[in-house]
Amino acid sequence: MKNAKIISSGMCVPEQVFPNSYFNELLGEDVDTWLRENVHIFERRWCKENESTADLCQHAAMDALKNAQLSSKDIDLIIVATDTPEYVSPSTAAVLQDRIGAKNAGTFDLNAACAGFVTATETATHYIRSGSVKNVLVVGAYAMSKYLDKTDKKTVTLFADGAGAIILTATEQKNKGHQTGKLISQGQYADWMGIYAGGTNTPLSDQVLQHNDHKLKFVKKFPPELNPQMWSSLAYELADKMNIEVGMVDHFFITQININAIWETLRILGIEKSKAHTVMHHYGYTGSACIPIAFHEAWQQQKVKEGDTLFFIGSGGGLAFAANAFIL
Repeated sequence: MKNAKIISSGMCVPEQVFPNSYFNELLGEDVDTWLRENVHIFERRWCKENESTADLCQHAAMDALKNAQLSSKDIDLIIVATDTPEYVSPSTAAVLQDRIGAKNAGTFDLNAACAGFVTATETATHYIRSGSVKNVLVVGAYAMSKYLDKTDKKTVTLFADGAGAIILTATEQKNKGHQTGKLISQGQYADWMGIYAGGTNTPLSDQVLQHNDHKLKFVKKFPPELNPQMWSSLAYELADKMNIEVGMVDHFFITQININAIWETLRILGIEKSKAHTVMHHYGYTGSACIPIAFHEAWQQQKVKEGDTLFFIGSGGGLAFAANAFIL
């Protein structure tokens, strides 16, 4: 049976940088101290007015193609994981396919919120194992700055924009590539955080726009122990399926919304902090893009190497959780 192996990665973040001091002035209070001490965010990138999700996807995809030494025509399938799409319809993946000239590729978008990238790599793996495709481009993309209420300090200071991409290719090496995965959701939290207008439940109207109901909202506060409990549980499950101890995993790439939640997960697992590369410090929280951005940066810095065991663990609104294991 064919398996899916990661052969390259790429990323793109906007040029426009907003340091924490910008929000001190915007909100009229010191938010920099809290951001530095609690989530380790120092600055973030936002799209310019004329930049959008497809622009970020395009640059990340071209970076990944260059690093793989592949032509866009070698790509058989494009999956874009995003909850900030270029349009409601058609798919961002279709826009991307045309922009990069991937004329042989099928396309679709996938929305599992910030768990989207890991969900997409899990989906791509099954396509490769079916034998129907050889090379799949997976992009996690986020342009949440377009949906932020600039007066809401709970959201405006955290969320940012970016895209990360990987290329998966078919391999017959049993000790390489995808090893196992798990998807699980807790739908009872679906109305706790999200963008609740613009769809069929609440179409856009003058009233919706006036009250910023089309913007991202935290409706209720999530239990702080929820992510560490779920992430550690998923890590143990992946390790058990691989018949290894969790300490044998070389690198953990985990959703980058809160560094303390990542550290608490590692504490539960008995893993040193150095095994989880983090990127929120200078990029802010980039949702479905944060895990591939963290992976790309770690690979570029030669922190990961051939033969390493990698756990990807994502979570996002819904609540959706996704985890999988790859051997590089």
